[in-house]
Amino acid sequence: MNKVILGGVGTGAIIVGGIAALIYSGAYNVAASEPHWSPTIRLLEVARRQSVRAHAATIQPPADLGESERVVAGTAHYAEHCATCHAGPGVEADDMAEGMYPKPPALTDVSKRFSPGELFWILKNGIKMTGMPAWGDHSDDELWSMVAFLDQLPGMTPEAYRDLRAAAEAAGGHHRHGTMPDAGEDKDEHHD
Repeated sequence: MNKVILGGVGTGAIIVGGIAALIYSGAYNVAASEPHWSPTIRLLEVARRQSVRAHAATIQPPADLGESERVVAGTAHYAEHCATCHAGPGVEADDMAEGMYPKPPALTDVSKRFSPGELFWILKNGIKMTGMPAWGDHSDDELWSMVAFLDQLPGMTPEAYRDLRAAAEAAGGHHRHGTMPDAGEDKDEHHD
């Protein structure tokens, strides 16, 4: 039995030593222009998925998540801040997103892959090493509005997106921290 334990410890030490040698040698390329190795991608995807699932396990969406006012408010934030990287129905991502690694995914089916609570957690906390920022400086109400929009995104046509953007503009656009822009304030000056 001791030989098995010692063999396991020895094997573990060799693996850890090999990883340390790889890291300290600089052989692992961290350039955004080169993709991760397949095992690295799988490890990061599993870690991300399990972390989001565990941290969001007790988050419950509000009862009014599907109401149109929430979807319109979420559309305003998405159009101003998210479409730049994630695109939108009939809207391409900016050039900046092309140079990011990992490339920001299109979110057309994100509500099928994550629960509302998981989406809320991702929006509030962001995801390390992906370029996905934490929107923790926004109110929970604003974040739930984003989740409401993302829930409507699958199958959304460019025309429907354009109509929602027009409705959001008519409602005053995106407001930081749940406040309305001052009457004389240019909404393009809001930076989050």
